[in-house]
Amino acid sequence: MKLNKSQASGYFRQPNPDAAGVLLYGSDGMRVALRRQEIIAALVGPNGEEEMRLTRMAAAGLSKEPAQIQDALKAIGFFPGARVAFVEDATEKQAPILLDALASWVPGDAQLVITAGQLKPTSKLRKAFEAHPQAYAIGIYDDPPDRSEIEQTLKSSGISVPDNAAMSALQDLARAIEPGDFRQTLEKLALYKFRDDTPITLEDIANCAPTSIEAEVDDVLMVVCDGQANQIGPVMARLQSQGVNAVTLCIGAMRHFRTLHRIAVDTTGRPQVWGPNRDRMMGQARKWGAARREAALTLLTDTDLQLRSAGQNAPALALVERAFIRLAMMGAR
Repeated sequence: MKLNKSQASGYFRQPNPDAAGVLLYGSDGMRVALRRQEIIAALVGPNGEEEMRLTRMAAAGLSKEPAQIQDALKAIGFFPGARVAFVEDATEKQAPILLDALASWVPGDAQLVITAGQLKPTSKLRKAFEAHPQAYAIGIYDDPPDRSEIEQTLKSSGISVPDNAAMSALQDLARAIEPGDFRQTLEKLALYKFRDDTPITLEDIANCAPTSIEAEVDDVLMVVCDGQANQIGPVMARLQSQGVNAVTLCIGAMRHFRTLHRIAVDTTGRPQVWGPNRDRMMGQARKWGAARREAALTLLTDTDLQLRSAGQNAPALALVERAFIRLAMMGAR
């Protein structure tokens, strides 16, 4: 059966131990791998691999030895507990072998966990898992984790859910960095707060967050928000040579303007902003009024949607540079 995003979130936390199997597919291999790890850990526990209750197979090898997947499903282990037969990087080429294995599954066999890249709706593998009454098909898309997913990850890492300001910072960070980097940041945060029962602060997050993202985009964002349109071209050229992509810049800019908004509406007199550009950002928050901040976020959102559009043909970095020039001119007024 096919699971939508909300159903999949519950399944990742508590997969069905009696299912025949699950197919995870998506274009981002890291996101697929993280979800696969989550499901397998929930099924076999922390000692599953040591107790030989987890069998790993590369899908490409099944073409030469198709019997190995049947052996993994039917094998009786030495240790009690659930068993998993994991097949990595499946394609349509292995679909007949995998579908035969799924058809032969009976209760008591190992659960079949398969990962694959992006699969079309017409994929035989995808259609078979979506139609199977005891198996699941889950598409893993490039959307950043939402608030509930972040909260669940924090709890599983032994971290208390922070207040709104810190949670907003984590959501911004999740949108700005890769999922694997974000997971490592939360793990680092758990170690950082070990035996510390005080709530997570923005300073804690800053101390654990990767510094590379800020370093890569801060220069151009400072130039943009200070209204220095004539300096955008050289800075963009340098960032392009460093391999920074357009979507990262666009997301970073949205995060920056949301931070300016939080500074502007802060009522404590001590807005939670960190980093070497703190004073410049405080000045920018005063300079950019509410109407211009909203206009900036609208422009950046439209640019982000254009970048992700299937029909987009214009150079991505050129689109972002044009948006940044428009923002700089807006900020110079």
